[in-house]
Amino acid sequence: MLPQPQGYPWGNWAHLPRWAGEPLALLEEGAALGPVFGLGLGRRAVVGYSPEWNKRLLTDLETFRSKGSFSSLTPYLNGGIITTDAPAHKPKRQELNPRFHAKALAGLEGRIRAALEEIRLPTEFEAGAWASSVAQTSLNVAYFEGHFPKAELARFLAPLKAPFPAPLLPRPLLFARVRRRIGEMQAAGYGLAAHLSLEEVLIGLAAGYDTTAHTLAWALWHAASYPEWHHPAGHALLIKETLRLYPPGFIGSRRVARGAELEGYFIPKGALALYSPYLTHRHPDLWERPLVFDPSRFQGRIPAWGYLPFGGGERTCLGMHFAQMVLQIALSLLGPLEPLQGDPEPRPGLTLAPRGALWLRRV
Repeated sequence: MLPQPQGYPWGNWAHLPRWAGEPLALLEEGAALGPVFGLGLGRRAVVGYSPEWNKRLLTDLETFRSKGSFSSLTPYLNGGIITTDAPAHKPKRQELNPRFHAKALAGLEGRIRAALEEIRLPTEFEAGAWASSVAQTSLNVAYFEGHFPKAELARFLAPLKAPFPAPLLPRPLLFARVRRRIGEMQAAGYGLAAHLSLEEVLIGLAAGYDTTAHTLAWALWHAASYPEWHHPAGHALLIKETLRLYPPGFIGSRRVARGAELEGYFIPKGALALYSPYLTHRHPDLWERPLVFDPSRFQGRIPAWGYLPFGGGERTCLGMHFAQMVLQIALSLLGPLEPLQGDPEPRPGLTLAPRGALWLRRV
């Protein structure tokens, strides 16, 4: 019998109210019970966070499927490469990889830097607001060479950062307008959009927006709080440590296509199997002083399948290189920073975000 955190006596629905209101507390309470625990989220769910668990879920693509998992609940992520399963996933991924490889994206660096330099930034600013502008501008340059109307793109992406249930609601008129606009951009031959299907463009914009914006907001806060890491040689490690403590995708899910035994438990067909980068990244058996912000830890070896800010295996995030490039460009544009006030504690929504505004001063 799987241990379970405190819930309500509603069978498969027992933990849904807490999941909607306090998912991190629920995950931490479950993790305290052992390396595997159960949740009732409308259907049976099994959560694990060990490296072995992560590896199995992210490499056994026949057993653990993406379609029908959490991503399918929001129109922003329900489609494209995200919900393509084996055997179609591998050839589809191989088709897309060349467009998102680090070498292929290198030509964008100068154009993104120039576009970001045009964003006016006052002496005192809120990190999250500037980070959102950075993410939107960078996506616009990459996918549309900057030609997509800024206000229109902002309206499309705004629900992703709104509290639940906003990211899950269908928005047929909004999506129809954006689809027409993307079609115009594709017909004109602009950017990445000209080489991808319309569905992959939609998915790429959604998957790359709030994840990058939230990570950049935290990275700026820590660059101000730990100035010894705010320099070109330190930014890569600062970003890695930010992603360790605050992985935007704090929970990942797979639908079990066939019954499987994992970590000594049998998981039936139709159940949800969850992995949590948030729990793995804060596991004291894997990380020394796991709650301390210490970029120097990445100067040594990191635990295999113990660091998953972009997933792992064949399904590693397609936009990983793009996000890292944008984060490093943005940090390089700012000189010394001073933290003024803010609440950097994580607030879970569709992705992990800072709980409050993060105000900084350019020194």
